[in-house]
Amino acid sequence: MAKYQFQVDVVPRFLPDQSAPAQAHFVFAYTITITNVGEVAAQLISRVWNVNDANGHTEKVKGLGVVGHQPLLQPGEKFEYTSGTRLRTPTGTMHGSFFCVAEDGEKFDTDIPMFVLDALSGGGGSHTLH
Repeated sequence: MAKYQFQVDVVPRFLPDQSAPAQAHFVFAYTITITNVGEVAAQLISRVWNVNDANGHTEKVKGLGVVGHQPLLQPGEKFEYTSGTRLRTPTGTMHGSFFCVAEDGEKFDTDIPMFVLDALSGGGGSHTLH
């Protein structure tokens, strides 16, 4: 087991009731579960997302915390949240990273694995990074 490690699970889904395909407006939600699988308590400080549509347009989103929180996770603890994004195309991808600081002051990044946003299949499949 690594001393500093978060596991990230992602479940994306398409939101047809909030989308307008005729206007190239596709809305997706994604539920993220972050689990501290390391040996030391650590806090999620900030995130960076790369949101890519099928036309090659990339939007980089940076910010503190996630949905207004900067969770401090003890070893074995989980934090789950749901957020969303909009695309101009029915398919795209997202990936990124979380910047974290352990209780002992050590800084580390946790990669958020690339996942698919797909309006045609209902959103995409779940993905886990270990």
